[in-house]
Amino acid sequence: MKALFLSILLLQVWTASSRGQNATAPYGSNPAAGKYYDIHGIKMYCEVYGEGKPLLLIHGNGGSIKSFEHNIPYFAKKYKVIVADSRAQGNSKDSGETLTFEMMADDDAALLDALKLDSAYVVGWSDGGINALLLAMRHPEKVIKLVSTGANLWPDASAFAPGVWEGEKKNYEASKNQARLTAKEKNDWKLFLLDWELPNISLSALHAIRCPSMIICGDHDMIAVEHTVQIFRAIPQAELWVVPHSGHATLIEHADDFNKTVDAFFSKK
Repeated sequence: MKALFLSILLLQVWTASSRGQNATAPYGSNPAAGKYYDIHGIKMYCEVYGEGKPLLLIHGNGGSIKSFEHNIPYFAKKYKVIVADSRAQGNSKDSGETLTFEMMADDDAALLDALKLDSAYVVGWSDGGINALLLAMRHPEKVIKLVSTGANLWPDASAFAPGVWEGEKKNYEASKNQARLTAKEKNDWKLFLLDWELPNISLSALHAIRCPSMIICGDHDMIAVEHTVQIFRAIPQAELWVVPHSGHATLIEHADDFNKTVDAFFSKK
């Protein structure tokens, strides 16, 4: 999904409070699995787990590698799991003034190159779901199959559940003229504006995605179900999964079903 201020807070709460299988593994701060890569002017932090076909996991706004602590142990049994902190988040610092989804999608493609991987299966959640869509559009040769959960294509009320965008408009109006002096304040505002102003992807642009794709949302997601259905219909080889009794964090709230369903989709001929 495209997370605004509220969703950033929710992502941080989920990351801090989630306790899944192998919860003792220091995902996001594991020297044995982690390394920095020179990617488009930043040091991008990435951890790799398991062996097998490559699987790239992309987190949402304000998240980090730890966002996938419920998913890494499952997939690492079968896949080479590549999970990074996107620029300006986690350990991947970015002092630049601007941030776009296109930049981050290009970062993901360059990371695969740095890892000497021609292509990978891809799972993106929230803003990471947007990155995953753009990765498949901008670098189609890099994506074997695509899973995008909780993504949106444009930043207006029609893409969100009732009240979400309206609440963010109030936050924007209340905060836009505030002074931001520290690096953290500037970075937090950059992340907020990312979701307030972007993305701007047309439905017709999704026709360029040619890989098999699974488009997911929760039935009580912050993203409007109708918007997710629009995304699904615009992609030629897409499947749709509206997860029952789920909010935005489909891959956490229903981790077992999510992991098994996505694995089955990737394994299907």
